Amino acid sequence: MSILSAPRFHNEEAAFAWVEDLLWPKGPVCFHCGCMDHITTVKPNPEKRVRYGLKRCGDCKKQFTVRMGTIFEESKLPLRIWLQAMHLMASSKKGISAHQLHRTLEITYKSAWFLAHRIRESMREGELAPFGMGGATVEVDETYFGRDPDSGVPEGKTIRGGAHMMKVLSLVERESGRARSFVVDRMDTNTVIPIVEANLSRETRLRTDESSLYKTMGKYYREHETVNHSREEYVRKNDVTVHTNTIEGFFSIFKRGMKGTYQHCSKKHLHRYLAEFDFRYSYRVALGVDDQARVTHALKGVVGKRLTYRRTDRWGPEAAARA
Repeated sequence: MSILSAPRFHNEEAAFAWVEDLLWPKGPVCFHCGCMDHITTVKPNPEKRVRYGLKRCGDCKKQFTVRMGTIFEESKLPLRIWLQAMHLMASSKKGISAHQLHRTLEITYKSAWFLAHRIRESMREGELAPFGMGGATVEVDETYFGRDPDSGVPEGKTIRGGAHMMKVLSLVERESGRARSFVVDRMDTNTVIPIVEANLSRETRLRTDESSLYKTMGKYYREHETVNHSREEYVRKNDVTVHTNTIEGFFSIFKRGMKGTYQHCSKKHLHRYLAEFDFRYSYRVALGVDDQARVTHALKGVVGKRLTYRRTDRWGPEAAARA
């Protein structure tokens, strides 16, 4: 039986019950005052607008639902539609376009586009723990995608090395299988080294290619080995652990999804698409995470991540830090 036949995808009351069980494991929590006692369920009035999941706090006397303080807040879409969309995005290895969501869920394209961005926001990792703890092996590499409007290169002109393209720096930890990616303005040591240092433990066994960006990193970490792609060296002959094939595999999934599914992405939204691909890669089937478990992980990330139309016109946290 398909997971999409579960009641939460078709029944609004069941959808609220499922989300409440995940976000309120110890019982309802008042959004306004944080109280967990004296909370009652407001019975729907069939003669008026039925509000599923509506609670009333006996302390502050205010009403709330599990939607408040999450990406679902103030959305006109039924919660069951949100859960269907989350399942489709979490289970599609190379993503699913807003147009496909619009057709499948029978909602407007504008709603599907905004819904998808909110779900990507829930997939964005909030963990700040560095990779490489306990001597784990971490591969670091960069890639280029699309066209960077801030590159200063005239439209239609290309420059060797990808200076005219959007730049992505990624880290993949082999042992845990996690990925973490960043959008950067410039691919130089002044930009790359601080990001790598902030996200790697000193115990890391670092693996990179021969790029000059990483030449000075060896002294910071337990170990730093490189492969020379320019000489067609992809795996060290005398040490098969020295390679960057894992992160190259991550980039191949990312680029196939961006080119084949999404086709176009502006720079101000690229960080959210990266968060989506990082999330699916870090919770993939090879790591023992099936589609249902992946949706559950995504749902746990909806709290405290409000996203409004105004904010979609801005860049992500990396840009805010640079401003």
